[in-house]
Amino acid sequence: MAQLETLQADTVVIGAGVVGLAAARALARQGREVLVLEAGDHFGEGLSSRNSEVIHAGIYYPQDSLKARLCVRGRAQLYEYCWKRHIGHRKTGKWIVATRESQIEKLEEIQARARLNGVALAMNEADAVNTRLPGVSACAALYSPETGIIDSHGLMVSLLADLEYAGGQLVRRAPVTAACSDDAGHRLIIGGAMPCELSARRVINAAGLGAVPLAGIWQGLPDSGRPEQWFARGVYFSYNGRHPFNSLIYPVPEPGGLGVHLTLDLAGQARFGPDVEWITTEDYTVNPERVNAFIDGIRQWWPELDADRLQPAYAGVRPKLSGPGGGFADFRIDGPADHGVPGLVNLFGIESPGLTSCLAIADYVAARV
Repeated sequence: MAQLETLQADTVVIGAGVVGLAAARALARQGREVLVLEAGDHFGEGLSSRNSEVIHAGIYYPQDSLKARLCVRGRAQLYEYCWKRHIGHRKTGKWIVATRESQIEKLEEIQARARLNGVALAMNEADAVNTRLPGVSACAALYSPETGIIDSHGLMVSLLADLEYAGGQLVRRAPVTAACSDDAGHRLIIGGAMPCELSARRVINAAGLGAVPLAGIWQGLPDSGRPEQWFARGVYFSYNGRHPFNSLIYPVPEPGGLGVHLTLDLAGQARFGPDVEWITTEDYTVNPERVNAFIDGIRQWWPELDADRLQPAYAGVRPKLSGPGGGFADFRIDGPADHGVPGLVNLFGIESPGLTSCLAIADYVAARV
């Protein structure tokens, strides 16, 4: 086998999803020479293109967790960034509805947790909900005025433009097939049409679903830096035609996710999802028969749903650091202080609210490498 050409780089970011691009942008704006490696044909083809495109307020996460702190901070940064860069977004607000009296206590718990995170939610009784949401059947609901929606592709286009303006570069079709860290720095083996070895001073592993598998083969990384990962698939169904809603509507959360909820795109089209299905391999198949569970769930709070207008849309897969029944798992952003390897940051379990938190995550990473 021919010896691979060895190239030099200052800072490498693995993964060109929204978090990888945001981190690369932040590092380039610090004056670092940044190279982003993306295994796919285009940026943002993984997690970043298969989500609800919701800007989350920071409601559900335990106080002082990374998810809570980075979501609240990132949400404010993201709204400001979108406004300045003319990226499509809208502060729609969000309702969390209780369809049974027994769920009101859960709403109160959510309200209290949100308050600890600095997020104010308004409790509404049935009459107020019926006035604001005609057709919705609920005995109470929380309202979040800070929740919104965003054009995630437009956001990534802007982040990439900022990166390139600061001197950074994106290389596509460049999968990292092996990695090693030692006293001399970091060595990455790059596959694709033009394989090479890349030597770097700093590396950010922001490979999304591939971050944990990459850490698993990373020579020089201690076993404590190699977490276990589970996959939770969530499918979405679009709703054809007109509907009466201009805000997002969520049920009381369920284990593994936030329940089958109504989100809107910037054109006003409604879609429902995601649900939660634990799977063993990355698979984006949408089983049309799952619509039956969607119908049952949606009709609990919207009895007038026209089920014939639900159509399979797409699926996403969430990288979970806690399996079925495992409870809350925080973002895991491992820097040198965690694993003892200078110049390396691994990002694990960056699921929701990763999109909302991307700019805050970027600042967090940039301060640790």
